[in-house]
Amino acid sequence: MNKYLKVDYKLYTIDAEGVEHLEEHTKENEPYQFISGLGMVLEDFEENLQNLQTGDKFDFVVKKERAYGDYEEEHVVKMPREAFCIDGHFDSDHIFPGADIPLMNADGLRFDGIVREVGDEVVCVDLNHPLAGCDLHFTGHILESRDATPEEMTGALNRMSGEGCGCGCGDHDCECGGHHDHDHDCGCGGHKHGDGHCGCGHHH
Repeated sequence: MNKYLKVDYKLYTIDAEGVEHLEEHTKENEPYQFISGLGMVLEDFEENLQNLQTGDKFDFVVKKERAYGDYEEEHVVKMPREAFCIDGHFDSDHIFPGADIPLMNADGLRFDGIVREVGDEVVCVDLNHPLAGCDLHFTGHILESRDATPEEMTGALNRMSGEGCGCGCGDHDCECGGHHDHDHDCGCGGHKHGDGHCGCGHHH
């Protein structure tokens, strides 16, 4: 049975350079919500929560091999500046160092990249997941755990198939309100993120 899970958690990571990152979803600040069994989150994240009940606490680590793997330098690519032009003008409102941008490869596969550098002729884009190279340490507790309703299942499946948000699970990072609506053609074959920045691995 697919379960509706609402969790309050903190995620601690240390990257290859020893830099610590903290991501937090609290009861007061957007608790994270998802439906199990649909591949919406990292497998190990879901497995550690699946059998917990409302009010239970958790504390576990997902190793990088089971999360987003190693950071790969070959996934940092240079794209022509013209690929980011709209009506002949460079999209400077959305393309700047640190920007998280939607991309699309020649097969129509959508994924995200992070702008590292904007040059006169090329834009350097990092296609690694932001948490690549990191072990993920989660602590928190279950705010709600129950069977998902048919409406929640339908909404979640619609969202995953690109038919709008309507997920019924209250996902804070629903695409309808997040990215601008222009997908830039990567043209590089694309290394799919598969997941968003959230450490639990929810899919965009």
